Amino acid sequence: MFSQFDFNVIERSWHYLFFTGMSFTLQLTVMAMSGGIVLGTLLALARLSSFRALSMVAGAYVNLMRGIPLILVIFWFYFLVPYIGQWVTGADQPVRVGAFASCLITFILFEACYYCEIMRAGIQSIPRGQVAAGYALGLNYWQCMGNVVLPQAFRNMAPLLLTQTIVLFQDVSLVYVLSMPDFLGAASKVAQRDGRLVEMYLFVAVVYFVMSYALSSLVKRLESRIAIIR
Repeated sequence: MFSQFDFNVIERSWHYLFFTGMSFTLQLTVMAMSGGIVLGTLLALARLSSFRALSMVAGAYVNLMRGIPLILVIFWFYFLVPYIGQWVTGADQPVRVGAFASCLITFILFEACYYCEIMRAGIQSIPRGQVAAGYALGLNYWQCMGNVVLPQAFRNMAPLLLTQTIVLFQDVSLVYVLSMPDFLGAASKVAQRDGRLVEMYLFVAVVYFVMSYALSSLVKRLESRIAIIR
């Protein structure tokens, strides 16, 4: 079955695949994760806010984004936002956003909704008595959140946050549709160039599986250590 396979194409292209494709994938993943966690935390605080209007707006945004396939969000942002920017600014031509900026902003806005729900659960898991103790010590709302609630919530939710980041790492491959040089896009270019689609796509699948499995194992070890601390 494998006698017709040319695995030498991997040896000839591994430098480009990893130093260009995987480097881009990891860079976009880390940046989207950082922005998504920050925005997701703010959304979680908004959803838990006592101001009903703010809570409803944040909830509507989260439910809307979670109900739309990510691929559609990528397309909408890339093709529609330049025209929205033109309409807002009154420019003569569509405002250029750029493929990388479009992908980064899209992933931050989309993944923030999932990080929001994780953080909301983490915040709600903190006993109310600790919040009351913080207020009794003279802390205001933001001081209590920053010094008492959020540090514990991040620790409790760290395994879930990292698990969602693994999903994000896999989802980054969708930027392939915009011809971005991610790992899948780089492999596709090599496959088209050398006419070795099966070998390259099989290699991509193996690499994604190995990396995702290794990261999942690290998350499990972290989860067990957090359980011991508790």
